[in-house]
Amino acid sequence: MVRCGRHPPYRILYRVIELNRLTKRYGDTLAVDNLSFTVEPGYVTGFLGPNGAGKSTTMRLILGLDAPTSGEALVNGRRYTSLSKPMHEVGALLDASAVHGGRSAYNHLLCLARTNDIGPTRVAEVLEQVGLSGVARKQVGGFSLGMKQRLGIAAALLGDPSVLMFDEPVNGLDPDGVRWIRDSMRSLAQQGRTILLSSHLMSEMALTAQRIVIIGRGKLITQASVAELTERYPSLEDAYLALTASSVEYGVTR
Repeated sequence: MVRCGRHPPYRILYRVIELNRLTKRYGDTLAVDNLSFTVEPGYVTGFLGPNGAGKSTTMRLILGLDAPTSGEALVNGRRYTSLSKPMHEVGALLDASAVHGGRSAYNHLLCLARTNDIGPTRVAEVLEQVGLSGVARKQVGGFSLGMKQRLGIAAALLGDPSVLMFDEPVNGLDPDGVRWIRDSMRSLAQQGRTILLSSHLMSEMALTAQRIVIIGRGKLITQASVAELTERYPSLEDAYLALTASSVEYGVTR
């Protein structure tokens, strides 16, 4: 389980993700369509939608990796691209395999840390937090998928940010790794952080998330608590299938 970082939650002023009429076009393809929702602190918010619904594009827009066609995505009241040291405010894991296989886990994190004026002491701290201290000097190319997921979470935690985003963090993991990710997400939320978690695994989302945002064809379908959805439907999976029934065939692949 991930333990609390250096700064207590009460020192964080905003801790929210806000999307305001966010729209993204790629040529004739409308990937995100006038999308508005808010992700608040203290909860794991599950981010759901069929393949091609626009989830990954939305997360890239939040992180400034793509520019919106119109509208805005804000983290702690500002656009990500305006943050001078973004790792101190938002951490993200979008692709655990996107690491230099020839670097050690320690050097991988140290290179990231230096870009945001984070010292080596913090690198050692997050390696311990995620259980990788014993392999810190080993090359990442020899890591299992589960170890890479842990390293990705360590990278997201480097700046002790108030906002965290994870895209399919349990893909390919064994049961122990899945439980570790689940416990880590809930622990981070209990610290008062804002957690946005994208996944296709309904059973795991039902165990991990307290709130749900569902999109389809780039549009918001619903934003509700897990409790509200399971009052209306037999399970979270049933709720998801019913709500997205008209959105499962869509050409966007992002």
